[in-house]
Amino acid sequence: MEYRGYGISGSRTAALGFGGMRFESPQDTDKSAATVLRAFNKGITYFDTAPGYCEDQSEIIIGTAVKEMKKSGEPFTVSTKSNKPDGTVLRRELERSLKRLNVDVIDYYNCWYVLTLEDWERRKKGGAVEAILKAKEEGLIRHAAFSTHLPGPHIRQVIEEGFFEGVTLGYSVINSPFRQDGIRAAVENGMGVVVMNPLGGGIIPPNEKAFGFLKARPEQNMLEAALHYLLSDDRITVSLVGFRNDNDVDTAVEAVNSFFPYTADQMEYIESRVAREFNSFCTSCMYCNVCPEDIPVWAFMETHNHFRLKGGEDILGHLRGYWGTAIDALERCTSCRKCERACTQHLPILERFEELKAAVKTS
Repeated sequence: MEYRGYGISGSRTAALGFGGMRFESPQDTDKSAATVLRAFNKGITYFDTAPGYCEDQSEIIIGTAVKEMKKSGEPFTVSTKSNKPDGTVLRRELERSLKRLNVDVIDYYNCWYVLTLEDWERRKKGGAVEAILKAKEEGLIRHAAFSTHLPGPHIRQVIEEGFFEGVTLGYSVINSPFRQDGIRAAVENGMGVVVMNPLGGGIIPPNEKAFGFLKARPEQNMLEAALHYLLSDDRITVSLVGFRNDNDVDTAVEAVNSFFPYTADQMEYIESRVAREFNSFCTSCMYCNVCPEDIPVWAFMETHNHFRLKGGEDILGHLRGYWGTAIDALERCTSCRKCERACTQHLPILERFEELKAAVKTS
């Protein structure tokens, strides 16, 4: 197992993290906790959960495993979160998480699910950020972090306000261009970087035709290639994989154990392929953030990326879960084309709006 430092904090953790959002049998606490323990026994030391995950059972499952993990005397860390903007409500949620997880201190506590800069302002004004920092002063949290699907430049804005020691962000080869600035900002500020959705929301492994260029060696499978690409980036502390069962754990651990770092030439080759073959994909540079009707154009364009690769099965869920918006926002479009004129890639934005609307109607 590969182990890495969490920014300049001095903490170390396994580079493969356990994502506790996909247990296949969440109501079977013992079975699910056994999967967590299997991961621990195979060298995974970073366990990520949250209130509400898996029918609100994930923290309970992780906490059940924590009782056994403590007996081993081996190190491990736990991450959980709150998306509550009200500081008083967040504090209550944090205290409940401590009890559920059977710990006195939460190693990594995330200001969770920051979707827009307006949302970020609500977290500050509502007291959520202050409550997290106060809990850290009291010794209830070791490291304060935030979790986000913001574009890179917006991630930088939050980072440079100086509240946090780490960031958890959605990141894979698919969206690497438009979150790079966020990762750069984290490194510049000595922060730990945890990436979620390293398999592109499940898109990469079954699409070897599109993503085969990630393979540095013929014997690699696509899961290995996707993870090895991220592991070769030493700026990334942890790659979080959502585990359903023991087999998922075994497969991912095998992938990490077969890791050989990609060379600089191989990384450059992958980046050139992304630039060349995905050049018609939106990079979320956000120059299109000029809509007079306040439509989050970049959110719909990034969703169109996923639509092209995965089809229209979950457009609405992606818009809601990643961007906090809905397809109805496109009804405000007046076809002024201001966004298209601002687009540095000269993408047919309005045409893609219509493709998304049509896909939603037929799905």
